[in-house]
Amino acid sequence: RARLLGFPNHAAAVTADETAGSPEAVAALLERLAPIAADNARREAADLARRAAQLGQRAVTASDWAFLTEQVRAERYAVDLQAMRPYFEFERVLRDGVFHAATLLYGVQFSEHTDLVGYHADTRIFEVTEADGSPVGLYLIDPYTRDSKRGGAWMSSLVEQSALAGTLPVVVNNLNVSKPAAGEPTLLTFDETETLFHEFGHALHGLFARVSYPSQAGTNVYRDFVEFPSQVNEMWMLRPEVLGNYAVHHETGERMPQELVDRLLESRGFNEGFSTAEYLAAAMLDQAWHRLAADDLVTDVAAFEHSALHAAGLDDALVPPRYASTYFAHVFAGGYDAGYYSYIWSEVPGADAIKWFEEHGGATRENGERFRRHLLAIGGSKDPLEAYREFRGQDAAIEPLLRRRGLAG
Repeated sequence: RARLLGFPNHAAAVTADETAGSPEAVAALLERLAPIAADNARREAADLARRAAQLGQRAVTASDWAFLTEQVRAERYAVDLQAMRPYFEFERVLRDGVFHAATLLYGVQFSEHTDLVGYHADTRIFEVTEADGSPVGLYLIDPYTRDSKRGGAWMSSLVEQSALAGTLPVVVNNLNVSKPAAGEPTLLTFDETETLFHEFGHALHGLFARVSYPSQAGTNVYRDFVEFPSQVNEMWMLRPEVLGNYAVHHETGERMPQELVDRLLESRGFNEGFSTAEYLAAAMLDQAWHRLAADDLVTDVAAFEHSALHAAGLDDALVPPRYASTYFAHVFAGGYDAGYYSYIWSEVPGADAIKWFEEHGGATRENGERFRRHLLAIGGSKDPLEAYREFRGQDAAIEPLLRRRGLAG
């Protein structure tokens, strides 16, 4: 038997120090989204079942979902994500995509320093400067997987910005891209390209910090707000002023055909029922575990999970939670205890901000400076919801998130 140790009603202890303010506010959002996502996932499952029947397969299981999804995607939208890899060569994506977007928005420049030695031979170091040449900080990128490196992708601050200490930021992005053979190009998948834009959003949060105390610099914000800048930065991957600058075939030099781009954009809401439902199921599990009091006993983990998911309407064998309790490292060892909801919570202002950028002309210096001044530079020195209101002129609306995830009615 297992006893959950720690704070009684730990969810309340955590969310009281987040922008959500209370576990009830978290529950209200998750419970609003769960039935819509579950309905969408069931409709997607019906499409997969029809495709499976065409392939002579009698039943669909959870392990079939990814394969059949790509079958349906290719059939419905004529989009083959693997066929896009020749257009996502790493060097072009980094310099002409990720860096280019930052220059358009913020005027910053990136100069590689091969004279500086990184912590590993694969690590590259770039000096970041303002348009007038004044220093911003150092940016490191460590792109390749290796045996000694943990999985996933992340951003870390090696040196926090601080006016008090007189330090400028040094930040690093880590990816786990497969390293090609010598002389061969590094071709990213669609997901790896999107991940690079996402993680660079965290890097900008650290680089643009301009606060007095290092404890408030950059990503030192509420857990349920920390993903906001990175989610916004993802948008530039497919914006025409950015995509057209980097999505070039590494052999022919031809730009990605507009027809392919249009089909890709049309398919963006595809499979979001599954993606949202599996995420929400994990977030619900996290909340259920951390609502236990110190004296509550759980004698059957599988039964506890089933009960929690059934109560949320997310007990679908075809769409299991993204993480089961026994390997849910985020919430038991990764600092996201009672906080896994943070991703979708911060996606509400994230999607709302993306809508604002789209309505105001996209990647312009004026837009970038406004976003930088009100949200990126302040770190944790100001209440993020107040800062967002100053940027946007109003609170974030949930409707852009619903449309982005294909959950709008």
